[in-house]
Amino acid sequence: MSDLLMSEDGGPPPLTDEEREGLIPSYITLRGELNAAEQANILKAEEWAFARSRNVLDQKFLNTLHERMFGNVWRWAGKFRRTGKNVGVDPYRIATELKQLTDDCTCWVDQNTYESDEIAARFHHRLVFIHPYANGSGRHGRLAADLLLTSTDSYRFSWGSENLIDPGETRSRYIAALRSADDHDYAPLLKFARS
Repeated sequence: MSDLLMSEDGGPPPLTDEEREGLIPSYITLRGELNAAEQANILKAEEWAFARSRNVLDQKFLNTLHERMFGNVWRWAGKFRRTGKNVGVDPYRIATELKQLTDDCTCWVDQNTYESDEIAARFHHRLVFIHPYANGSGRHGRLAADLLLTSTDSYRFSWGSENLIDPGETRSRYIAALRSADDHDYAPLLKFARS
């Protein structure tokens, strides 16, 4: 498979050879072709996800959502990554960390611990921090946060109103906001999510 699929600086974490072998469309050799195929799949998944009420804080649903978002592109869609990345927890911790996140978030919603936007931002941040999947964890986390918001009768985030896949100024602001959240400062992420 072509090295043109490898991540560029500031892009998603690179895939292992084994993960790259899971690519379904045989015509894809360029990062742009991959992005287009994934985006087409994500649009179908959004239509499915917003068609009815769903329990976003369920691990099975989160895996199904990822599979719906990427299942036409990657054979391993909806399955936890088995390799370490330059981001995320160790693979053996993914299921435990995800269970803790969904339990925490359920409590935040039930107890009105934070405003809806902050609950969704905290949920998104921790989901991306865990980085459950080999590819698409950020896009999955943004859609999951949007679904959480709509389940509480709130509006979806705009997420900077720009492309967050390609390296650039918008993605840099997004990454900086996530890093601030790593230090428990959610203000930049909340601001970015509504900008």
